[in-house]
Amino acid sequence: MTTGSDVRAAFTDPAENLAFDEALLRVAPESPVLWLWRNPVCVVVGRGQRIAREVRIEECARDGVPVLRRASGGGTVFHDPGNLNVTLVLPGPADRPLEALGQVMSAAVDQLGLVPRIGDRGLFVGDAKLCGFAVFRTKTGLLAHSTLLVETSAGLVGRYLTSAPPDPRPLDSHRSPVASLAEHGLRPGFPAVEAAVRAAASQLLGTLVPRPPSAAELARQRALLHTRYHYPSWHADGAQRAA
Repeated sequence: MTTGSDVRAAFTDPAENLAFDEALLRVAPESPVLWLWRNPVCVVVGRGQRIAREVRIEECARDGVPVLRRASGGGTVFHDPGNLNVTLVLPGPADRPLEALGQVMSAAVDQLGLVPRIGDRGLFVGDAKLCGFAVFRTKTGLLAHSTLLVETSAGLVGRYLTSAPPDPRPLDSHRSPVASLAEHGLRPGFPAVEAAVRAAASQLLGTLVPRPPSAAELARQRALLHTRYHYPSWHADGAQRAA
């Protein structure tokens, strides 16, 4: 098995988190990279989605909840410190890009004491979604990431995300009932959840050596903050700023 990386990095600005997330893939690593991270309260839409169809804009504005756009596809997600984001970067081509992340998350949830199942749009416990998946590819590899609901309440998610529209379109989110680990009666704490994810990832991918961000990753993060994540038009409609 190859020796990969378990990157240890934390940023307080959700734009910096999204930029670093993408930077991990853009630097074209030669071995797997795992990053576990948490965001402050925000809403994150998929690459090609329309905010007006996905987000309760007035509620977000009233409560000061920023709305951001990420590079990957998939549906809109609510982030807060009560959920854990899991990013997995794999080099080279992949016929089933979400398979590895699905296996990692399923094994971690099983280790924590729940019975998970992989559905069409994420990982479920019973009929409630526990985490969804999204993917982003380049010529050198792929990034798959997931938001695991640890303590976030389903009510918070529904406060800021719209219901399913009556005229569904291909890029619209597919709404499912959601429930966190806590709402399933499981409160292991974040250190235990992170340990379970790291153990599952290492079992599948081999040794993952903890390390800080590299100079190349931080440089790419700064570049992406300029062209995308600190550029309001990127979040509004996906337009990029010249480098």
